[in-house]
Amino acid sequence: MIDKYLYHMRLSEDTLQEVSQRFGKEMEKGLGADTNPTASVKMLPTFVRSTPDGTEDGDFLALDLGGTNFRVLRVKVSDNGLQKVEMENQIYAIPEELMRGSGVQLFDHIAECLGNFMEKLKIKDKKLPLGFTFSFPCHQTKLDESILVTWTKGFKCSSVEGKDVVSMLRKSIKKRGDFDIDIVAVVNDTVGTMMTCGYDDHNCEVGLIVGTGTNACYMEEMRHIDLVEGDEGRMCINMEWGAFGDDGVLNDIRTEFDREIDMGSLNPGKQLFEKMISGMYMGELVRLILVKMAKEGLLFGGNLTPDLLTTGHFETRYVSAIEKEKEGLQKAHEILTKLGLEPSHEDCVATHRICQIVSTRSANLCGATLAAVLRRIKENKGVDRLRSTVAVDGSVYKKHPHFARRLHKTVRKLLPDCEIRFVRSEDGSGKGAAMVTAVAYRLAAQHKARQKILEALKLSREQLLEVKQRMRIEMEKGLGKDTHADATVKMLPTYVCSTPDGTEKGDFLALDLGGTNFRVLLVRVRNGMRRGVEMHNKIYSIPVEIMQGTGEELFDHIVHCISDFLEYMGMKGVSLPLGFTFSFPCQQNNLDEAILLQWTKGFKATGCEGEDVVNLLKEAIHRREEFDLDVVAVVNDTVGTMMTCGYEDPYCEIGLIVGTGSNACYMEEMRNVELVEGEEGKMCVNMEWGAFGDSGCLDDIQTEFDVAVDELSLNPGKQRFEKMISGMYLGEIVRNILMDFTKRGLLFRGRISERLKTKGIFETKFLSQIESDCLALLQVRSILQHLGLETTCDDSIIVKEVCTVVARRAAQLCGAGMAAVVDKIRENRGLDYLKVTVGVDGTLYKLHPHFSTVMHETVKELSPKCEVTFLQSEDGSGKGAALITAVACRIREAGQR
Repeated sequence: MIDKYLYHMRLSEDTLQEVSQRFGKEMEKGLGADTNPTASVKMLPTFVRSTPDGTEDGDFLALDLGGTNFRVLRVKVSDNGLQKVEMENQIYAIPEELMRGSGVQLFDHIAECLGNFMEKLKIKDKKLPLGFTFSFPCHQTKLDESILVTWTKGFKCSSVEGKDVVSMLRKSIKKRGDFDIDIVAVVNDTVGTMMTCGYDDHNCEVGLIVGTGTNACYMEEMRHIDLVEGDEGRMCINMEWGAFGDDGVLNDIRTEFDREIDMGSLNPGKQLFEKMISGMYMGELVRLILVKMAKEGLLFGGNLTPDLLTTGHFETRYVSAIEKEKEGLQKAHEILTKLGLEPSHEDCVATHRICQIVSTRSANLCGATLAAVLRRIKENKGVDRLRSTVAVDGSVYKKHPHFARRLHKTVRKLLPDCEIRFVRSEDGSGKGAAMVTAVAYRLAAQHKARQKILEALKLSREQLLEVKQRMRIEMEKGLGKDTHADATVKMLPTYVCSTPDGTEKGDFLALDLGGTNFRVLLVRVRNGMRRGVEMHNKIYSIPVEIMQGTGEELFDHIVHCISDFLEYMGMKGVSLPLGFTFSFPCQQNNLDEAILLQWTKGFKATGCEGEDVVNLLKEAIHRREEFDLDVVAVVNDTVGTMMTCGYEDPYCEIGLIVGTGSNACYMEEMRNVELVEGEEGKMCVNMEWGAFGDSGCLDDIQTEFDVAVDELSLNPGKQRFEKMISGMYLGEIVRNILMDFTKRGLLFRGRISERLKTKGIFETKFLSQIESDCLALLQVRSILQHLGLETTCDDSIIVKEVCTVVARRAAQLCGAGMAAVVDKIRENRGLDYLKVTVGVDGTLYKLHPHFSTVMHETVKELSPKCEVTFLQSEDGSGKGAALITAVACRIREAGQR
């Protein structure tokens, strides 16, 4: 009979799914900037950006104001491996007249009680951080700023609404002058609930209260919170979900009893969802049903008593008592008798069933909205199975015999693919406020510590100008005959004296050796109407045993590859001019003669250092006795880069590479190149600028991380400038900083994984990926997970920041070096203003999202009298070598003519 009568209160699983879906839509509305003003579920940002990680430490105060009493607490959090929390607290009354007096009086009273508490604990001399739980509707703009929207719960203090409660409390404390406190955070009790559990369970990201009222909060991705600037990280959202349905979306499931309760309440039309669920209304709902059924003669033989007809006389705790397993029916008898009725056994059974239906509906509805929250977290994280913890507080959840079980069951039904733990929270409004403060304190202290470490990597304009100056000095040393021997920036003459003029033509071979792969190319250069370059190439690998074997083996392997290529192109017997890109430090004595000074990049072939590589190549060709080649030019890839762009842009007189390694070249006046006879014209100088700083002239800007990377490298003390700017090392610098942060407990919860200790895992391409703007932190996390690093959201933000700082410094240093070069060319020519183009190549320059921009800005700032254009070069080491050969052949033919 009852089930039929209360048919509308019994919600099917489909209805609950529907409610859950609707709630999801309401959440969206509350988060959107355009839809928030009209949204009923307000989704207020709390500015709490992080949950506890268990390393919180220190002494905190908490203030809990949310009713006629308020509490002051001292919370000691210690992390000596045994996370523990000790608390002392004191309850103070707020006299009736203060609740209705002026705001100033109220806050003066609170300050006085606070002083009294500190006096008692003998802590007045300390400046302790304080968390303030203020459980009234507020508009929060910062963690420590909260504007009271309206008083509730019987408070009516004048001139507080519309003001920031923190500054009012601060004023009252200052006025006393007998103690000082650092108010760090204003907290809503729901958030406090989540934070209290978060200390013990790091998966905790939802807080739920079902007591007199109901509300929930959860950690949302910043990118979805339109009301707060910034897209990085997460923030706790105080949903204020009691107002769900205030816009009419629940009208189809609200019953006549819900409408009646609303009409008789203090705030008709408001908090409609809360009125279907929370402790304040549950007993009243049961009473209204009993009255209606009695009136219809279905209960108590149609009898009504004055008590039963009085609002609020059937308390919610009665519902809990009646639903108890064993003594429930007897309790029903007692309670109904107390209300002046003479209940039959059937009446007691019926009342028990009514209580059951009302409290079950409450648990079901609560489960439906909670499922929507968890579903949203799951989608935000992009996982198949969500493992999460919900912290719960409130008398209904804790005291009702079946509420919790029913709530869990509903969530499990609606979200079968999630593992959700429910944890009872203890004292969210006290301990929780202290926890929020402890986390904020930890984050601020960690942030400060990290900034201090990163400070060394941030270069001022003065420092960059200084780097430019020093580069200029080192360039002069390398060019001078007397100083060259001791110079670190070698400024090697390349014997390339001219850039392309567009009349070049013919077929050329190019060889490109500069790493573990090796290429052979055929380049057809056309002039006239069909001016352009057509290329064919093939890539061959060089096995490690050949890289580290004998020189003969290496060059025989190269010739074998050339032979294969000529056969592949069907050009077996042809003798072609050849350009050889050999990207290792060489001393060139002629365009076709290069003495290898030392191997780099993992090459160790014996019998090559100090030898002319053109000779080594020719000898290998003779050994094979299969074809003959005219080796016209040995080229460094940087020069090739300049030449490739020179073919497109006549202003191009500088080449720059920022890839695995870094180097630059430029057209210098012959009169300044003291190592080569002759004063006329120009010659391209291969700077080998990676070695800038090897003399110690950059020691003052080198950080401990640069030193660590240098010490573990293959060539300690060498190529110091390159180690601060090139792709081969940036990832290592980042890894060393991350290790340092972790050792200091500033990252990854202080746990260093074996992976993080592994040299070279942090590839430079990860830097480019992590910094690309379109990447959500989710992808940063997946890169870090791929590296075997378990990260929180905060960790991802920190890693991204480190990458940014390291890459920015690299780009600025590179820009400072380039500024020295363009100004030298300008001064060489006695110009007030120089227009010049730089041909650039290299993965870091091309693939990193911000490197090129920062570098261009730096050059512009440090060399204001130069207009510098940067042109990306295509294949300087292949096409470039062929073009140098083509230019050389053009000049050679002109000479023969």
